[in-house]
Amino acid sequence: MATVDNREAGQDDPESEDEVYEVVDLTEYARRHQWWSRVFGNNSGPIAEKYSVATQIAMGGVTGWCAGYVFQRVGKIAATAVGGGFLLLQIANHSGYVQVDWKKVEKDVNKAKKHLKKRADKAVPEINTFIEEATDFIKRNIVMSSGFVGGFFLGLAS
Repeated sequence: MATVDNREAGQDDPESEDEVYEVVDLTEYARRHQWWSRVFGNNSGPIAEKYSVATQIAMGGVTGWCAGYVFQRVGKIAATAVGGGFLLLQIANHSGYVQVDWKKVEKDVNKAKKHLKKRADKAVPEINTFIEEATDFIKRNIVMSSGFVGGFFLGLAS
């Protein structure tokens, strides 16, 4: 953006090397305009202390409906793609375009099962930690969570 001094001097040419640009510090802007903090609070404590029950249910319901609607649409597209791909592979197999070595497939699947069993034992603490954190969040924000669940089911149904 050219400053007022450059415009008065007749230097409106955008290709001029004498133009001065204002640097915007986004971190400072974000500190001054914390809409997220105004909606959800500065910490992740219980939202029940910050907003009325009706506001929490409305916020949870709207976000739940949006999530459910997107989940429904993406789910339909994914199911169509997987089913269509499987159908095309079966048609190609029966037409002779694709030959499947079922013994090799079975061997690879068994190897993958063994690998997953080994890895599943190591991943359990991380999954348990995530489940505990999610459960704790839901308990602290039960009103908003229940609004989200209701909205999610409405979004799936629409």
